[in-house]
Amino acid sequence: MGVFVFVFVILMFQSFRLMEYVIVHGAKTEAIFSILGFLIISFLPIVLPVSLLFSVLLTYGRLSADSEVVALQSLGLNLKHLLLPALLLGGMTFLFSVEIGFHLAPWGNRKMEVLIHRLGESKPGVTIREGVFSEGFFNLVVYANKVDSKKGKLKKIFIYDERNPKTPLTIIAKEGQLVNEEEAHGNKKAFLRLMDGNIHRTNDQMYTKIDFAQYDIALFDNIKYTNKRKTNLSYNLNDINTELKKPDLSIKKRRSLLIEYHRRWAISFACFIFAILGVGLGTTSNKRSNKSNGFVISIGVIIVYWVLYAGLENLARNGTLPVGAAIWSVDLLFLIFGLYTLRQRPA
Repeated sequence: MGVFVFVFVILMFQSFRLMEYVIVHGAKTEAIFSILGFLIISFLPIVLPVSLLFSVLLTYGRLSADSEVVALQSLGLNLKHLLLPALLLGGMTFLFSVEIGFHLAPWGNRKMEVLIHRLGESKPGVTIREGVFSEGFFNLVVYANKVDSKKGKLKKIFIYDERNPKTPLTIIAKEGQLVNEEEAHGNKKAFLRLMDGNIHRTNDQMYTKIDFAQYDIALFDNIKYTNKRKTNLSYNLNDINTELKKPDLSIKKRRSLLIEYHRRWAISFACFIFAILGVGLGTTSNKRSNKSNGFVISIGVIIVYWVLYAGLENLARNGTLPVGAAIWSVDLLFLIFGLYTLRQRPA
């Protein structure tokens, strides 16, 4: 039940993003459901520990509110007996979380990346806004005075092309037309056709100007995109280990991969910590008003957990703290807090 509740909450926050694919990109129902499925898979490593905390809090809170904990203690059961079911559930969830976090979630995230990119390719013009410098348009910086996204027409265009850093291009044109083509074997291509303009090129302290009546800029090729480099979220365990073994890996890239590696282990290990914390918080009070507040408490715990994690991760990315120490500090703090709540449990 916890998984369904928190998946629903996350999807509520993603609803505007999904609507954008329908309204702007004209995505079909099949594509939306595919994105929805991949989105749920990619969020499962986070949802599982949260749902575990929710279920433990709900169960032990109800036992405490109905004085069942007192009854069990009167039969000779101690803290170890009460804690064992939660730890067993935490261990099962930990195994699922590790498998999903290092294998299934990266696969789902990669599938979603490819699908979203292809939706963007179907209408490349929607990323260009009138009178605004658009930096995310196929690695180009594009400015257009007038934009007709339905017809794919642009007027008074300025483009800075730095895809080849050695010879960056500055292109100015009066008009432009976004063109999509589909070849016989099903491969899709798109290019931006510019009319009546000029190209400015600098290379080795040399300046070149070329006037043109028509000039085409290639935007994408579906075949080439299949080999696009993965993001860190799409790396499985083997990918991370392979990348970390590269001798020429930059310090920044190595640090980001280490953060991703430790993050997945730390979130999975949080299953044990949330099991302990759920028992401690759930049995701290015998008030009947605690029957239905498991969801509220779990939300509060998760907010605090992620605020602390975000701050420490930022310190790790900046190199202020070692990656391992920064990422695992949150788990250590919550483990100490969980053990403390167990000590506060009424005898």
